[in-house]
Amino acid sequence: MVKRSNQDMWQQLIKLSKGSDEGLQVQLRKALTGLIIDKRIGPNVPLPSSRDLARLMKVSRSTVSLAYQQLVDEGYLVSRARQGYYVNPDFDTGPAPQAVSPAQTQDWRKRFKYAVTAQRNIHKPDDWYRYPYPFIFGQLDASLMPVAAWRECWREAQSVRGLTKGGYDLLDQDDSSLVEQLQRRVLPKRGIWCRPDNILITLGAQNALALLAKLLIHRNDTVGFEDPGYPDARNLFELESNRLKLLSVDGEGLIVDQAIDACDYVYVTPSYQSPTTFTLSDARRASLFAKAEAHDFIIIEDDYESEAAFGDEPIPALKSQDENGRVIYCGSLSKSLAPGLRLGFLVADEPIIDEARALRRLLIRHPPPLIESTVALFIELGHYDSHVNRLSKAYKERWSIMAEAVDRHFPFADHRKSFGGTSFWIAGPGWLDAGALAVKAAREGILIEPGAVHFGGENPARHCFRLGFSAIANEQIAPGIERLARLMDGCRLA
Repeated sequence: MVKRSNQDMWQQLIKLSKGSDEGLQVQLRKALTGLIIDKRIGPNVPLPSSRDLARLMKVSRSTVSLAYQQLVDEGYLVSRARQGYYVNPDFDTGPAPQAVSPAQTQDWRKRFKYAVTAQRNIHKPDDWYRYPYPFIFGQLDASLMPVAAWRECWREAQSVRGLTKGGYDLLDQDDSSLVEQLQRRVLPKRGIWCRPDNILITLGAQNALALLAKLLIHRNDTVGFEDPGYPDARNLFELESNRLKLLSVDGEGLIVDQAIDACDYVYVTPSYQSPTTFTLSDARRASLFAKAEAHDFIIIEDDYESEAAFGDEPIPALKSQDENGRVIYCGSLSKSLAPGLRLGFLVADEPIIDEARALRRLLIRHPPPLIESTVALFIELGHYDSHVNRLSKAYKERWSIMAEAVDRHFPFADHRKSFGGTSFWIAGPGWLDAGALAVKAAREGILIEPGAVHFGGENPARHCFRLGFSAIANEQIAPGIERLARLMDGCRLA
């Protein structure tokens, strides 16, 4: 039996939560590993018996026994006959961590090249999935993920041959099977036909944009950018260019007029404009290509929801209509497969791919080969197409529920009448403070995305907000919209 004083000590040192997404055994191993590495328990301090610690933590004895045994196997603990478990005296974690006195720190601010933290960014709570009404964009409902199919591909990728291949440093190369699957199975659906040398795998579309910004954009280049638009892309371009030109959008997407003529590069989200979701019309596409030729600018296409034409007639990628090599294409598997995989791709002429590959090598080497191999198998075995078809049905149903609820409770909103995308952009009444609404709604368990961050300039519009539906259950949509509508009147601009 552990003495009362020792009981108090262990209860203070180890905290477990039955409400956590992590299992109790994992939590216990992490807690004990942290205590050992931080030297908060030494080699001469006996750990409680599995029976005593199970009683103190209110968990099963097998949970403690398995955690102890794994820590023994990993060399953190040793088991002494008839004495119990102790920290392994041969396990050297280095000196105990020491607090750094503020007087010893540098004034780093004067050394920074950029004040990146000063930029306006989208903020989302880490525990968004705990909210009953998560109208959050860019996340995936875990219930829609084909876990069994993914595990099959993961196991195959970790086979002796696959794991050996996945353990190599590929220097600047990619898994050739993934490149082939993108070339043959994914890109043709967007109307894009290209050679393997035109494809580079990236850590999401954001990484592709970062490579392009670093490679192509000079300080005095004029970059045309949709307003409202995608904040992370805007912030990237602002780090490289002193001349970001905000371009207006409407119900036909980017407005292509004389404002675009002076640009060196134009960033556009033509399939589903971010964040409004409107599609760039055929007339605007033709006009954009004509102006690109006449004024010699390059188009950077961000096809961030490349598989989001769920149920509509397929919307061709702008790249598929490019006859003169004016379009650089950025794609992503995050929205359709899993955001956490951070896998995207760049499609461009070979000189761009060659330079982007060399730059990627300097920055990150290459994406994890094991992930690339798993995704390649997932596509090759037909799981990807099947998964996208399931998403199509699920998202079409959610879109319809959202559209009905938005029409009923937000009659002022102007949204797409045809199905597509995974969010609704709501332009509220001019008096609405969407930021205040987001704060108030969060207290009621409703997560929305205030729209001001999507606007450039010093005085962004504050009456807009975005509602995503990819991560919320069908039955939560209508009541969530109804509750949100009731909160609006109390959120007026000062």
